[in-house]
Amino acid sequence: MTDEDAEKKVAAEAAAALVSDGMTVGLGTGSTVAHLLPALAARGLDIRCVATSPATESASRDLGLSIEPFESLGHLDIAIDGTDQVAPDGWLIKGGGGAHLREKIVAASTRRFVVIAQSSKLVDALRPPLPLELRTFGMAATLESLEPLGEVVVRDCPPSPDAGVIADLTCDIGDPAALARELEATPGVAAHGLFDAALVSEVLVGRGAEVATVFSRS
Repeated sequence: MTDEDAEKKVAAEAAAALVSDGMTVGLGTGSTVAHLLPALAARGLDIRCVATSPATESASRDLGLSIEPFESLGHLDIAIDGTDQVAPDGWLIKGGGGAHLREKIVAASTRRFVVIAQSSKLVDALRPPLPLELRTFGMAATLESLEPLGEVVVRDCPPSPDAGVIADLTCDIGDPAALARELEATPGVAAHGLFDAALVSEVLVGRGAEVATVFSRS
């Protein structure tokens, strides 16, 4: 196991310890969540889960975790997910795995959103590229409307879980709140990878064999 994988594992195990019997749990997507799922399954809790991607759903079921449609749960007590970047003020960039629309819906619908990461994900300021999920209808027009912001490159990858096209925007992210508003006002942009610090309850980061809370929203 690499040093980065070891840091992901200790952060994931710390987050799994926050889950209690009877909870409804949102499960994110990506390499850090891959360490969370076995740690959570090993606890043998009676929990009901929603997965943010088919990959997470399949891996969870293989481990014996109960996955249900989001519509059947009503609310989530806790959601746990990884991240691509964490700024000191708690803003995130997510979307490396191409499921950021579902991840954002889950993050906004939970009482406690816990982010887990290795130490290399900590940054002084958010930097491009910024993942986008685009609607296929009228995508050429959407790409043209995004040109003033910067270069958009469509990924050569499978579509998102909701059949969106995944792209990356290279632009200035000096004011993430302003950029988020502009992207949300652009027709054809289904989601962007900027996650407001207001969504985040805490960020747990693996540093060597230890776990530090680098951001906590009181």
